[in-house]
Amino acid sequence: MQTLLIATEESPILLRLFNGSFQTLDSLKVRIGQIFANIFCGKSNIDVVDKRHVRLLPASLQDFIANVGNQYQLETKDWFPQNEDYDDKGGSPAVFNVLDAMLKDSLEHLKAMRESISWAHIGLSSCTLEVDYSQNVAAIRALCLEGKLGAALWLWNKMTKKYGIADVLTHNYLVNGLCKTGDLEKAEWLVREMLYRGPSPNCATYNTLMKGYCLINNVDKALDLFSTMPNYGITPNRVTCNILVHALCKKGLLEDAKKLLGEILDEKCDTETSNLITSTILMDGCFKNGDMVQALSLWDEMSQRGTQMDVVAYNVIIHGFCLTRDLNLAYIYTCEMFKSGLLPDIFTYNTLISVLCKEGKIDEAFYIYSVMSRMGVAPDQISYKMIIQGLCIYGDPVKANQFLLCMLENLIIPEPLIWNVIIDGYGRCGDIQNAFAIRDQMVAFGVLPNIFTFNALIHAQIKGGRSVEAHSLKKEMLLNGIFPDLVTYNLLVGAACNFGNIRSALQLHDEMRRRGYDPDIVTYTELIKSYCMRGKIKEADELFVKVLRSGLPIDHVPFKILMKKYCKMRELDRAFDLYQKWLSWDK
Repeated sequence: MQTLLIATEESPILLRLFNGSFQTLDSLKVRIGQIFANIFCGKSNIDVVDKRHVRLLPASLQDFIANVGNQYQLETKDWFPQNEDYDDKGGSPAVFNVLDAMLKDSLEHLKAMRESISWAHIGLSSCTLEVDYSQNVAAIRALCLEGKLGAALWLWNKMTKKYGIADVLTHNYLVNGLCKTGDLEKAEWLVREMLYRGPSPNCATYNTLMKGYCLINNVDKALDLFSTMPNYGITPNRVTCNILVHALCKKGLLEDAKKLLGEILDEKCDTETSNLITSTILMDGCFKNGDMVQALSLWDEMSQRGTQMDVVAYNVIIHGFCLTRDLNLAYIYTCEMFKSGLLPDIFTYNTLISVLCKEGKIDEAFYIYSVMSRMGVAPDQISYKMIIQGLCIYGDPVKANQFLLCMLENLIIPEPLIWNVIIDGYGRCGDIQNAFAIRDQMVAFGVLPNIFTFNALIHAQIKGGRSVEAHSLKKEMLLNGIFPDLVTYNLLVGAACNFGNIRSALQLHDEMRRRGYDPDIVTYTELIKSYCMRGKIKEADELFVKVLRSGLPIDHVPFKILMKKYCKMRELDRAFDLYQKWLSWDK
């Protein structure tokens, strides 16, 4: 590369040399005439370089011409006869010999300079092509990572026309990008193009395509691709096995996963790390499918083989015990993790915090939170979200707000779900003022309220008996470009029914139908309750029959409302008949 740069930098000098050389040839023509004149005039000392012509030559060539002149002066002295009695015939061949020698030497020198420049140009062009190709490959990789597959395919097509068929790595970038965006049809087309035109796909190509099909839960297609790999001379590796085993475990096909594992793995190529990964995948699938015995047997097999467990393996078994709510065993394996020299990571702590919050053991969750902070593991969005949700569910939005402030102090902007949980927590406690304060703080930090935010505020207003304010929030939603959903309408219909405003409830029912929302069992239950409160038992019975015929999933609430109304009306036979229908409906 350095040679090419030097050649490139000296290109102007070489051009000047060419120009000077041509001037030299013109000067030589003039000197030939002078040589003839000197010969015929009897001069034995031939001075090749005349001062008049030296002034016309470039300064960089003066020494060169002088040396050439001296050389040929010496040569001509030897060629000419020593006696001064030579005639015209004797001197003429020597003159032409001098001319031939001078012209030949100049032409050889020009040829050498031209070849040096040509080779420099060829090397520079080759280097430029190589750099352009590498830059295009890097651009394709970056475009695929950004999800800009249209631009990546356009550049790939342009490269193919300019440089020929791209390498397998470039094709793998494209296949991976297409699989991540869910365009499996185009990804498979690209693999077929590789098989037809080249380059031949490798194991990584097939692994990427199989993983893409597994992500959309099309395991059958992935297995079909796996079966075709030997036809093209491609041997599956451990990654192939892990992809298929994980997909089969997700579908609950544990036996098929174990059978596949035994078929495609070459024991001679196994390593401790690959064995651990595959066994961990199988163990995770067993836990998620409720097969605790098989999962523990896999753990025991790894222990008996002397496999060095890693943090992921411990996380899997701890998560498995948390799924069955067996906190004692989860704690035991967490302690064993410490004893083996491994430190729990954020996934370990989040798993324990999650199960403790679900069990209502908030104090223990606080303890785990404090332990992870002391161990230098920073809580993330998931850690805070689980603790805040647990606090709000069990009626402590004030402490949940403290964790929210802790997130903000640690420069973690909470996602909308966390803000909405605290707003709903304050609303359920009847603290409307703090609920709106959290909403305002949410907007101040650049997090826009969504439909769940407004539904939580509407629920808080209805719970406080403020139906007018709830409808005002509905108008505010529309002004912000957020349209009410089924939950919004059910809240407002329920509020109208509770206040005995059946007309407003029916208007809301019609409005939701116009907006494309089909009323569910909650909507009809509220309307049936409203009819019963107003004493319109006939309308309530008709609406109940309509619900039964609609095929909507129905629960026990409408039955209980009507039976309670029949009992108040002293119509026990109708109440008993409805009770019998309820029993038969459950069956």
